[in-house]
Amino acid sequence: MQGERRSDRATVVVVHGLWMTGAVLALQRLWLARHGYRVAAFSYPSIRVGLDEIASRLARFVARLDVARAHFVGHSLGGLVVLNMLALDAQARAGRVVLLASPVGGSRAATQIGQSSAGRMLLGPALDWSPELGADVAARFEIGMIAGTVRFGMGRFLARLPLPNDGVVCLDETRIPGLRDHLTLPLSHSAILVSARVARQIHNFLEFGYFAR
Repeated sequence: MQGERRSDRATVVVVHGLWMTGAVLALQRLWLARHGYRVAAFSYPSIRVGLDEIASRLARFVARLDVARAHFVGHSLGGLVVLNMLALDAQARAGRVVLLASPVGGSRAATQIGQSSAGRMLLGPALDWSPELGADVAARFEIGMIAGTVRFGMGRFLARLPLPNDGVVCLDETRIPGLRDHLTLPLSHSAILVSARVARQIHNFLEFGYFAR
């Protein structure tokens, strides 16, 4: 229930995005740990396997943690991985989920880059995503989105994106029906990873089910 404090469910799994490893979430992990959470980082080969396989690996990773329930924080593609895992497992005992600049509504950048064979190799198969699937998951779990609006990132060199965007993901791509809360901050796609303000907002949503304003 929104507004209910959930400090007793203190395990958080963080999931990185495309072309990255769990190391990029080091600062967010540190800040979450300072808030008293047990934090586990899930790493995966983001361009070599499909989304269903990555989601299955995440489910096995969570099972090995041996906790009754875990919260999730996913950046960019990592957010889609989390949602896909929850879609595949109807019995998943997930806590709250915070998505950081995840293109839950589809990705113009991926569509444009994927028009060439080189682009498809660069992206891999993991961005094969259905917004309808995300909306179904959002109807069953407490999910919040933090989106950026500072246009700085590789995407602006590889694709033409309408404003507002964070350099990789457009603001409207971070919205799907069913989200419990949506927060926009003046940050780029990568800056979200190292923002103390984002860390405070993640903590607020995990604890109460909404972002602080």
